[in-house]
Amino acid sequence: MKLKCPAGAHLLHFRGQVMEKLKGSKIRAYQEYRLGQVSKKGPIQPATVNRETALLSSAINYARREWDWDIPNPVVGRLLQEPEGRVRHLSLSEVAMLIRLAQAHTPHLADFIELGVQTGCRKQELLGLEWDRVDFDNNRFYLEGQHTKSGKRRSIPLNDRARLALERRRLFREQYCPTSCWVFSHECGDRIQDVKRSFRTVCDKAGIKDFRIHDLRHTCASLAISEGVPLAAIRDLLGHSSITVTERYAHLAPERVQDVVAVLDRITSHSGHTVYGDTNAKRTVRSVTH
Repeated sequence: MKLKCPAGAHLLHFRGQVMEKLKGSKIRAYQEYRLGQVSKKGPIQPATVNRETALLSSAINYARREWDWDIPNPVVGRLLQEPEGRVRHLSLSEVAMLIRLAQAHTPHLADFIELGVQTGCRKQELLGLEWDRVDFDNNRFYLEGQHTKSGKRRSIPLNDRARLALERRRLFREQYCPTSCWVFSHECGDRIQDVKRSFRTVCDKAGIKDFRIHDLRHTCASLAISEGVPLAAIRDLLGHSSITVTERYAHLAPERVQDVVAVLDRITSHSGHTVYGDTNAKRTVRSVTH
């Protein structure tokens, strides 16, 4: 059976290599080879190649650590530079229009979009949500490690709009499939596996271009940061592994950075220690430093 990439790419490129003699030049050749390929989604990107070479690096490190193999790891220090992550988000008016059209097209899609924007959860975190993890009494639902990308459990608080979306799903369940364990289910009770096709249809009707399901998560973060929510709080809600991942949204609220420097200006101006308080002081400093 023919192996598909990336596993096939690994095998074809490194087959027959003696691990002790694996050099950095071989890693670089593999990276150049992969960057020259095209998948169904388009040209292979540096991030994809980095994930593939990271897998090789992990295997080498495992052999070094667990089997005491005295071999070099030529992957170290050879990751490709990746462009900044894509951040596409909607305005409040666009969100409202998208939900309105989704309600007319497929009601469960409207609730999915609402929850995506209000909670920032990933697609599979929502589609895989079960009723026994929804806590209406405390206005939250729970994601265990097995349900999250990071492998860490999260507690997702519900605001009024998110709660209403879940209550609509509960009414649907009571009417059509009272024994179903899935929040997003068909009338027969089976889990809804995907909403990609209906989501694309609604986006087309709304005239919204280049917008993916995952961008609902970006929209949640961008709306929150525009209202001054701290990055650390957004990190915890979205379940990012570090604040560095969350910082990709910082540029969406440049006025917040302006607020910071305004505060610094006010503090230093009234401290009695500012040198540049007037024109004469500036002229004096320039004459001294030059």
